[in-house]
Amino acid sequence: MHDQRIGIIGGTGLYELPGFEKIDEQTITTAFGEPSAPLKIFKSGEKEVVFLPRHGEKHHLLPTELNHRANIMALKMLDVKWLMGVSAVGSFKEELPPQTMVFVDQFIDRTRSVQTYFGNGIIGHVGFAHPTEPALAKILAECATQLGIRHQLGGTYVNMAGPAFSTVAESRLYKSWGADVVGMTALAEAKLSREAEIAYAPIAMVTDFDAWHPEHDAVSVEMVVQNLQANSANAKKLLTRFLEVFDPNDADYPSHHSLDGALMTAIEDIPPATRKNLEPILRRFLTS
Repeated sequence: MHDQRIGIIGGTGLYELPGFEKIDEQTITTAFGEPSAPLKIFKSGEKEVVFLPRHGEKHHLLPTELNHRANIMALKMLDVKWLMGVSAVGSFKEELPPQTMVFVDQFIDRTRSVQTYFGNGIIGHVGFAHPTEPALAKILAECATQLGIRHQLGGTYVNMAGPAFSTVAESRLYKSWGADVVGMTALAEAKLSREAEIAYAPIAMVTDFDAWHPEHDAVSVEMVVQNLQANSANAKKLLTRFLEVFDPNDADYPSHHSLDGALMTAIEDIPPATRKNLEPILRRFLTS
């Protein structure tokens, strides 16, 4: 068992992790179904990295079709302790133009979907006031600075359901709230990572200004694709640099203890089937 693996979820434009030695590929079925794709395990020096393309290897899964519970559980089953989620977003601010990275630290939920491992005989309430891992974000921002990649440390991500983009009225509303970017996937990953005691840091990559912008109608698919390609290249550089400097031995974060005091149901009162399904995230309680 490896208790110090780093996970990367690739988003739109990032379907692979070139430049690293692939040592394994695993097709996993979780108690919550199958993840988006087989999980590939790479070697980066002495560190092992688990990579999962969020929308599948052929980008065939809509945001609303993603099995987030299976994705995060599969990563947990492969002993991922730190996780970065790369995603494409629209921007609400002139100072966050395309090809900017935002290391998001807050969310606004517009999906009305429930993403949790709890239920079926177990009640838990994790703290979520600060939904991402600031220590990871700080390291990522330092790497971006070293590489000369335009970025912002911190920011609010509006999570909408999709797959359609915002109306102008919605976009103006979100902008009026002071939000920074809009996307369709990162919040579910943050919630489930917190329940799974995985430290999670989103990397939101701006592809365009959202519908509020007066020049939005001039945005073409070709322009967005160009920005996606540039963002993907920057993400690979950033992740390569992160893996060079990150020290797993000095990275035990509050996220890794998020279930302490969160479980309202006594372990012995959890139904056997539920306990079995959640064994990867309840392991330390079941063996204590």
